[in-house]
Amino acid sequence: MTDELRTHDGLTLRYWTWSRNPDGALPPVVLLHGFAAHARLNWEGPGVVEALVARGRRVYALDARGHGESDGPHDDTYYGESLMARDVRLLLDRIGAEHVHLVGYSMGAVVAVLAAAQDTRVSRLVAGGIGAGAVEVGGLDTRVIPPELVSAALTADDAADAPERTRAFRVLADTAGGDRLALAAQIRAVHRDALPLDRITVPTLVLAGADDPLATRPEVLASAVAGAELTVLPGDHLTVVRDPGFAEAVAEFLARG
Repeated sequence: MTDELRTHDGLTLRYWTWSRNPDGALPPVVLLHGFAAHARLNWEGPGVVEALVARGRRVYALDARGHGESDGPHDDTYYGESLMARDVRLLLDRIGAEHVHLVGYSMGAVVAVLAAAQDTRVSRLVAGGIGAGAVEVGGLDTRVIPPELVSAALTADDAADAPERTRAFRVLADTAGGDRLALAAQIRAVHRDALPLDRITVPTLVLAGADDPLATRPEVLASAVAGAELTVLPGDHLTVVRDPGFAEAVAEFLARG
């Protein structure tokens, strides 16, 4: 099932809902996708949605502003993970549950951390695809791939003209049918302030690929969140979500709460 959400600044966002014989005693799960992907690509295709609904969970997944079927203005002022976290809180209002479990990957993990730090309805958190950069530079590790290079890759007339180390983002955007100018606006507005990791008090799982250059030293992030657990799986930033262990790790961790 799909529905729309109207934001405080006038955008229309799309979100999906899945359930199969949901257990009403279990908190619903909200999934937040990564940069240049969208909800169904990030979560349905790799089997995360199925792993959760098979365990009796009701699952929601939001297309972030500028992504998927949500509105995508080309003005940088409409973007940034802080605004996306505000959108998540609107979705939680719509869901109406006392407690929710929040799962984010890459950009979505930064959004999830911000939302969990601000909203007491989040009772369990999974942060995937981020590592020491979340502690040291406030989100995705911009030291590895500077945002201005990603923006250049997205706005280049030809993919062959994109800087080599950012070409994967251009390919992902094209494969996902993304609006490259909207994505470039988001990457220019990427979160750069310190994340409020000390305000995360709920059970948290840090989940990263062993070969992910954007999530190196994930143990640094896990150590910065009180009581957080760490799982490292085979794969890099784009492939780890398709490892069978990824969906299982998410579902198993959330089943404990």
